[in-house]
Amino acid sequence: MKQMQNMDVVIIGAGLSGLSAACHLRAAGHAVLVLEAGSIPGGRAGSLTSDGYRFDTGPTVLTMPDLVDECFTVLGVDREKYLTIDRVDPMYRACFADGSELYVRHGREQMADEIRRVCGPVESRAFHRFCNWLTDLYRLEMPNFIDRNYDGPLDLARPLRPALDLLRSHAFAKLDDAVRGFFADERLVRIFSFQAMYAGLAPRKALALYAVITYMDSVNGVFVPRGGMHAMPTAIAAAATDAGVEFRYDTAVDRILLSEGSTGRVRGVRTAGGAVIEADAVVCTVDLPVAYRMLLPGIDAPRRVRRGNYSPSALVWHAGVKGALPQGVAHHNVHFAADWDGAFRDLIDRGRPMTDPSILVTVPTLDEPSMAPPDRHVIYALEPVPNLDGTIDWTRDRPMATKRLVDHVAALGYPVDVEVERFVDPLDWEAQGMERGTPFALSHRFLQSGPFRPKNLERRAPGLVFAGSGTVPGVGVPMVLVSGKLAAERVQRMSRS
Repeated sequence: MKQMQNMDVVIIGAGLSGLSAACHLRAAGHAVLVLEAGSIPGGRAGSLTSDGYRFDTGPTVLTMPDLVDECFTVLGVDREKYLTIDRVDPMYRACFADGSELYVRHGREQMADEIRRVCGPVESRAFHRFCNWLTDLYRLEMPNFIDRNYDGPLDLARPLRPALDLLRSHAFAKLDDAVRGFFADERLVRIFSFQAMYAGLAPRKALALYAVITYMDSVNGVFVPRGGMHAMPTAIAAAATDAGVEFRYDTAVDRILLSEGSTGRVRGVRTAGGAVIEADAVVCTVDLPVAYRMLLPGIDAPRRVRRGNYSPSALVWHAGVKGALPQGVAHHNVHFAADWDGAFRDLIDRGRPMTDPSILVTVPTLDEPSMAPPDRHVIYALEPVPNLDGTIDWTRDRPMATKRLVDHVAALGYPVDVEVERFVDPLDWEAQGMERGTPFALSHRFLQSGPFRPKNLERRAPGLVFAGSGTVPGVGVPMVLVSGKLAAERVQRMSRS
């Protein structure tokens, strides 16, 4: 066996996938340099400060905190030294068009009691069976199909036993049908299937195997880092720095350098300032289509990257407000529209705004009051909207769309006496380097998942590895943390060869 060579690795981007890769690579003994175009770590999990308000500009929901812990434990440190993570309970307040509300709570018994109160004892008993199915599905999928590198589609059947167990678990039925197999109450069907939106799919079209996302929040739980979501990448970067990872901020990369110019083995990167940094391996976390187009002009992107089906986007309203919150408001509030199926047909099939939109309203200041001045609140309102392949002309229609979202939030009883605000639409996401103007990358259709998703290894440029939501395993905080670890494993294989 050849002795392992500790390689010099450059990571492009200090988002969550890049930070995860940095921790795992440094723990393996590699010299790691992270180049970040922005002035702070976090990437999409960024932060905005204005007039005493602090906004998390990326994800607002944290699940699977054990995957965050891994970034610290591989470095031999305790996460609590750098970051405190608290439970969010209730995890969600689900509000329905008929005026009813249901709180999604931590713990099976507490949630079963809530379902019994709102939906009756039959549905409460069904919840326990549903949790058992979700738990079995997660235990099957996570080690065998999510937390692994793929070299080809045949890897799905290697080893064979988990693949057969996945078939027997009805994971290839439709998610909507699978959930309806447990619950008759339409409200429960919605609260336990809306997570398909994270995968860029309507519940009626998503496969039941994506119920693993429902497990991650509705069973394993929803959490929040103390200090807000951006405290998480800040803490991981601090631990990585203490372990010897070097970070250079305000340093954009404009080319991945290959030995033969536009082809061949990786030899380093060139920064926008013209500096050449040599490296044995490069981990690129830039959105895949943008990476190929801007950093690798001599290599065509894989067909699925160029012509794949991309997830819907999001119109987001960040607002610093004064005024009283609605009675019963939770940290995360999901307001479901009356026309559930019609909304998905509008959004995904027709590429137009939802006629009757469902929206997420997060009030992080309920758990982190330091994010706003005294007696003020931060509101984060998200409406799913088509990506830039849709029918909306955002240069023309943005004022109407933003007004509709604010009016919707006001009609739900939230304060809209605004002191600070910022809107983010698909054009803004595109300007931040996200293909088709969506922060959710390629959708998770079956033929864009697992071994069919764009690979994290570019064999035409040995030494180049990708990480992030556009490659395996996919979208969401847990998935991009795993993605960084998988990229590190690819580099480790190179160092052994």
